[in-house]
Amino acid sequence: MKKSNVITDRLHRPLQDLRISVTDQCNFRCTYCMPKEIFGPDYPFLTQSELLSFDEIERIASQFARAGVEKIRITGGEPLLRKGLPALLKRLRAIDGIRDIALTTNGILLPRLAGQLKEAGMDRVTVSLDTLDDHLFGRINGRGVGVKPVLKGIEAAHQAGLSVKVNMMVKKGINDGEILPMARYFKHTPYVLRFIEYMDVGTSNGWNWDDVVSKSEILSIIGDEMPLNPIDQNYYGEVAKRYRYRDGHGEIGIISSISDTFCSTCTRARLSADGKVYTCLFTGKGTDFKHFLRDGASDEDLFQRIVETWGNRADRYSDERREQGAREQNKIEMSYIGG
Repeated sequence: MKKSNVITDRLHRPLQDLRISVTDQCNFRCTYCMPKEIFGPDYPFLTQSELLSFDEIERIASQFARAGVEKIRITGGEPLLRKGLPALLKRLRAIDGIRDIALTTNGILLPRLAGQLKEAGMDRVTVSLDTLDDHLFGRINGRGVGVKPVLKGIEAAHQAGLSVKVNMMVKKGINDGEILPMARYFKHTPYVLRFIEYMDVGTSNGWNWDDVVSKSEILSIIGDEMPLNPIDQNYYGEVAKRYRYRDGHGEIGIISSISDTFCSTCTRARLSADGKVYTCLFTGKGTDFKHFLRDGASDEDLFQRIVETWGNRADRYSDERREQGAREQNKIEMSYIGG
């Protein structure tokens, strides 16, 4: 498939990345994403018919590739709960123009699936791990699950030949005391540790400015013991600011969407589990693709809808939050849209 000219939005940002949520369900109930008080036993998760089928995901992804997307990230919920996921990965890998496929996961199903993911064409995984303390981790994930199953998943992914990053969401008063232990542990491993400022995604996590541990604070905590130097980004639109330890052993990243926003270089569109395309992680309004597709839209119709959706984009929520303060608005929940 021949790609069209680069598509840009109203702020001249190119479309390069597509994040696909394949399920809204998860086997964890992390407090910052799917708190168990809200996502309880009776929570109305999407039915199978409400989810996009693999055929539908492939058709939409193909037209995003035609529009300029080269990188796909599979998200959830917990994406490894979606049955038959390796089969979808093989189909996405075969799309002309797609050169990189990654996945974000809590990691506990990786020992069983990592080999299949690699064989299907997966390049990288990002595993969420917010502490090395078993008791605290059990509280955060809402299921009492300890750290060992996640560490086993990380090792399984590495052994399967997948590149691995580890994401730590930092919340003041909860796990900010774990910043140094995590940095020490992962410094001499093959895995890049990334710290994420606590974000106001969705409306269920009770986000507050006072809960944020900023990039500068994280750098100070680590740098006082293990000095760091900033290094250049790997590519345009990379969300993590990168730092290398001065002794040459390893690096970290910090995703600072609160204190040091990166809206000006955002290149990501998100396809939610229920078939809507969102042009910002913090928005509540998506463009329907599922019903459009099921009502008979052709591939050309899909392509034109992508061009229009991205071309009309002017989102810069994190910049506006920093300039004006947090806004009260309905926002899509993380479980529908991934990270």
